[in-house]
Parts: sequence; structure tokens; C-alpha cells
Amino acid sequence: MANPKHRHSSTRRDKRRTHYKAVAPQLTKCQNCGATHRYHRVCPECGYYRGRLVNEKVATV
Repeated sequence: MANPKHRHSSTRRDKRRTHYKAVAPQLTKCQNCGATHRYHRVCPECGYYRGRLVNEKVATV
């Protein structure tokens, strides 16, 4: 296996790591109930996706 011959500076290391960052998820409004949810996912509030009922919310007593 290859081993480094010389130490990399902290600046060089940090330049490489600039692209490792957290990205906030894209949110959109539900067309049915108006709640915010992530793109391309079923609305957790009403269970609709693209105007169709996908999950029925079951009331737990």
C-alpha cells in the first residue's frame, strides 16, 4: 500500500474537506393539507402524494 512521504499541511487538508458539508433537505407544501414535507415523499400529516391517497392515517386510541 502507498504511504505518504511528506506531511500535508492543514490548509491543504482543509481545502479538500470544503465539499463535505451538510445540506438542508428540500421542503415543499402539501397540495392537500398545506403541511410541509420533503420532496418526492408522502405527506406525513394526511398521507397524500401527488394528489392521491397513499397512506391512510389510523387513529390510535
